[in-house]
Amino acid sequence: MTEQLTAPMTQTSDAIDATTVTENDPVAVNNQAEKDQQDALSSHPIFAEVNQRCLITAEQLKRYSDADSLPTDTRTAPDLDIGFGQQRALKALHTALDINASGYHVFAAGENGLGKRTVISRLLHKIAGDAPTPDDWVYVHNFTDPRTPLALSLPAGQAHLLQQQVNELWTQAKKRLSQRFRSDQYQSKIEAIKNETHQKESLAYDALNAEGKQYDLALTFRSHDNKAIFVHPSKLSAEENEQFTDDTKASSSHSHKSQTATEKTARTTADDFNDDDQNDNNEYSTSNYESELSNFTQKNHMQKRLSQLTITLEQLEDEANDAIEALHRNIARRALQPLFAPIRQQFSKLPPVITYLDAIFADMVTHAPHIVNGDDEEFVTAVLATTPSRYAVNVMVSHDPEDGAPVIFEDLPTHLNLLGHVEQITQLGTVTTDVSMIRAGALHRANGGYLILEASHLLEHPYAWQGLKRALQSRKIKLSSLEQMLTLTGSLSLAPAPIDLDIKVILLGEADLYYELLELEPEFDAVFKVRADFHDDVIRTNEHELALVAKMADIIDYAKLYPFDSSAQAALLEHLSLQAEDQDRLSLHSDRLIKLLHESNRHARLDGKNIVDDSHVAQAISDMVERSGYLRDLYWDELKTGQQLINTQGEAVGQVNALTVVSYADSEFGMPARLTAVIQPNIGAGEILDIERDVDLGGSLHAKGMLIMTSYLRALFSQHHALNFSASLAFEQSYAHIDGDSATVSEGCALLSALANVPINQALAITGSMNQLGEVQAVGGINAKIAGFFDACREQGMTGQQGVVIPMANVKQLMLRDDIIAAVAAGQFHIYGVHTLSDALTLMTGLPIDTMNKKGRYRKDTLFGKVLRRLLLWDENQGTDDDVDDKKSKKKAKKKRNAKRQKKEDERKQQRKKETDVSKDDMTDNDIEQK
Repeated sequence: MTEQLTAPMTQTSDAIDATTVTENDPVAVNNQAEKDQQDALSSHPIFAEVNQRCLITAEQLKRYSDADSLPTDTRTAPDLDIGFGQQRALKALHTALDINASGYHVFAAGENGLGKRTVISRLLHKIAGDAPTPDDWVYVHNFTDPRTPLALSLPAGQAHLLQQQVNELWTQAKKRLSQRFRSDQYQSKIEAIKNETHQKESLAYDALNAEGKQYDLALTFRSHDNKAIFVHPSKLSAEENEQFTDDTKASSSHSHKSQTATEKTARTTADDFNDDDQNDNNEYSTSNYESELSNFTQKNHMQKRLSQLTITLEQLEDEANDAIEALHRNIARRALQPLFAPIRQQFSKLPPVITYLDAIFADMVTHAPHIVNGDDEEFVTAVLATTPSRYAVNVMVSHDPEDGAPVIFEDLPTHLNLLGHVEQITQLGTVTTDVSMIRAGALHRANGGYLILEASHLLEHPYAWQGLKRALQSRKIKLSSLEQMLTLTGSLSLAPAPIDLDIKVILLGEADLYYELLELEPEFDAVFKVRADFHDDVIRTNEHELALVAKMADIIDYAKLYPFDSSAQAALLEHLSLQAEDQDRLSLHSDRLIKLLHESNRHARLDGKNIVDDSHVAQAISDMVERSGYLRDLYWDELKTGQQLINTQGEAVGQVNALTVVSYADSEFGMPARLTAVIQPNIGAGEILDIERDVDLGGSLHAKGMLIMTSYLRALFSQHHALNFSASLAFEQSYAHIDGDSATVSEGCALLSALANVPINQALAITGSMNQLGEVQAVGGINAKIAGFFDACREQGMTGQQGVVIPMANVKQLMLRDDIIAAVAAGQFHIYGVHTLSDALTLMTGLPIDTMNKKGRYRKDTLFGKVLRRLLLWDENQGTDDDVDDKKSKKKAKKKRNAKRQKKEDERKQQRKKETDVSKDDMTDNDIEQK
């Protein structure tokens, strides 16, 4: 405080010396007088009172953690509470989990890095451990409709057992059927059936042949197609003809016929029955017409008899095939029944499984020859399989009976990965698929339990959200072809039966994404009815500090890091308060904490220590700041070289050092920025031009702050005098986008300084938001802003007079660096907290601001009084200029009138002179006449 008051006194003595030097110069005398007045006001009682009242002590700049109240090291830390700091979110989760109704799924809203997934996963695993284990699900072949595989539900742990039993059943069945179908007994029965059938066929042919011999027709078989035909004996081979002759002699029914007539008739008949030679049918002689006509009738008769015999033989063949198939079924049934009996007994309490086993049994009995011979692809073992796909049991999901409910996190939630899909293979240009190619999705694996998804990842993939929404609304998992959905066509695929869905889905995302989904997706609120909000920080109490130490210990144990001693724990807690930007709160961001723990552990390891202390934590923090400080270093280089114009000493009118925060990617740091105000008197009616806004470099919040400040100034002075000026404000050397209203107070200071023509102390920088009543409000990034101006002052040289003015509401958010605190404690740097704009102006100008006299007017020595005096002066100057202009106009008009009057007088004189001359002439003429 003493040092703050010493500087003005020194300036005053210097000013007196300067006055002595310049007393002969009237202009210099006036300027020096004004400076002397300002220096005298710097020690004004009001300034001293405001300075003392607003000064922030070093003890208020940071809250330290008591290392003695913390565990000796993290190995002795208390047990971790899963829901620490997130009781609101956990309560919402329990509400959703306890309600078994449609749509009670959860959207967990909170910033990335809070550890939402870890907290939820641990809670769900704890709940799921006591929950009943859901059923297993398998897909099997549908023997009635192969395109629609059947979905079977089995008790937990039974799916793989069924698959194993069916695979073994197939192996045993194929082996036993092969043995039975290759046995001598089977072969003898087949031979007996074939011999019996062959004997019946032979007898039928012999009977028909005997009947044909009555007409000299012989039954034979064509060589090229083995078709039975009747021909004349002369068409037979020698051996066949001899046989035919012997048979004819043995027959007595036609012995009375002559040999000659028989030969002629036989030749004619043979020609008629030869189907390959149609021309011979037309070779008739006139003499044999009647005989030919009789033979034709006999031929038709035998043809009909042959056709009847063919039908009879086909019936005999069908009967033989039926007998063989009956034999196959009988053999297969007797062979398979002993194999199916144990598995039927094992799954006797599951009727759908028994029905499926009966279908397998019937299919194997029916297709036993194909199984034995392997002459059909459907009964051949598939590639990478132990059974044909026809008998495959495709296990979609299987659980251990002791596992409880599943908790699944799907990191790639595509449509296929969520709802499953049917694979296809291409063989020789043909696309095929079967029941064994059905693949499970995350919904299958989490069915009966819990599924955790990142909302942003879900929305990245086409049709994933639509598929999930449809499944949750219908409560069924229905596999659909994504190819058909995308192209409206597609190859023929399977349509597996849907599976019943009983699940709780938890989406993880930021609050902004939640609001966007509510706005853009009308059905979102009907599906995700519960919102669980995760907090960014917690109140800083001893209990919560111990809970955070327990969280650190849990992370350290999981990552197998060195233990952290109490000093390291205290340093970490202080850094978490800095992250929360509040002395009384602790950040809950797990990602930042994990990164800091790992880097601190690294420094301890490099230091050869087996325990981490506060020095290692400080080094890790320093490294993290340095890594993200490239852009900051570029700014500071410009400041050092003078490219960035910042003054931390002296005074200037209409110029303020504003505190700003530069944010780029993961880099954030404070920088002072020069804010200037320029006044144009007698132009406008109080309009203020915001250059940043007019060139589209100012955001909406910045524009709002400007308008609030403008409204405040108009309300402040318009009741006393019309605002006969215009002004402009700008951040000098600012080429990036500016947003936020934290420059409102600094803009007000610069503008009022320019209006009053009062200089502002450049050793002070200021930040703060302001409302229309002139009250200063809290701003963000306060620690970075103070650090930025402190570094600038240190770069340009500390004078002991420098400092910052901040909102008093931000004092509880101060977690400053130790070197800044040391400078404040030593009186080399000062931090002030203000409640109103008047307090800030008093600190910045050294003047009282708004004190009034008995008449209710601002005193002349106040800042507002000086502003009103200048407004009146501008008005008077404007009036004086108008009077001068009026006098000049009147003088000019008078001169004009005088000139006009003189002109008229001259014209009258000239006229009178002419009249006089005429009179003289007339008198002369009269005299002449008289003479």
